[in-house]
Amino acid sequence: MSEHRHNHSHSHKHTKDVSNRLARAIGHLQKVKDMVDTGEDCSDVLIQLAAVKSALNNTGKLILKDHLEHCIVHAVEEGDEEMLSELNNAIDKFIK
Repeated sequence: MSEHRHNHSHSHKHTKDVSNRLARAIGHLQKVKDMVDTGEDCSDVLIQLAAVKSALNNTGKLILKDHLEHCIVHAVEEGDEEMLSELNNAIDKFIK
């Protein structure tokens, strides 16, 4: 985790949507665990896992969009090059 502290609030317009998407992804992941525990077909488990991965990727894109629209705009306005470096690092880890 980074030690960089932002000097602005983190109120984003997509917070509720992100939270809802994460709750759904948690539910899907629990379903995958239940499927494994009950010995369901591997193909069905893999399809459900693909849905979880897609849900998480789409949630990550939404968080990135919020970050670009809010935090990065603020960082550019303030000349905060460390924040831009952190964004590049976060993107590298997210896309990995």
